[in-house]
Amino acid sequence: MENPEVIPVEVAYATPDEQVILALDVAPGTTLQQAIEQSGILERFPEIDLQKQKAGIFGKLKKADQVLQSGDRVEIYRPLIADPKKVRKERAAAGKRMKKGGGALEDK
Repeated sequence: MENPEVIPVEVAYATPDEQVILALDVAPGTTLQQAIEQSGILERFPEIDLQKQKAGIFGKLKKADQVLQSGDRVEIYRPLIADPKKVRKERAAAGKRMKKGGGALEDK
């Protein structure tokens, strides 16, 4: 039987080498920011800077004061290394044709 005084949520973060999903129970009314802090993930990954990095729930960006619902997965996003639009423009400028799946076809 579920405890109505807590709700289950997850906090997720991934580096190029490791993916971590921490399950925790929080009080109803807990915000995204509070769940991140309560999870202990900031101690495990000191490089996380919530002033610069974005976070969301199930792949959708959310504000730090977003109140969580039972079963939500909070995700902390790393900054992109390359701008996808810029990369596509550079490929187009180079005249490369793309095959299905994103790989470049060899010109013969």
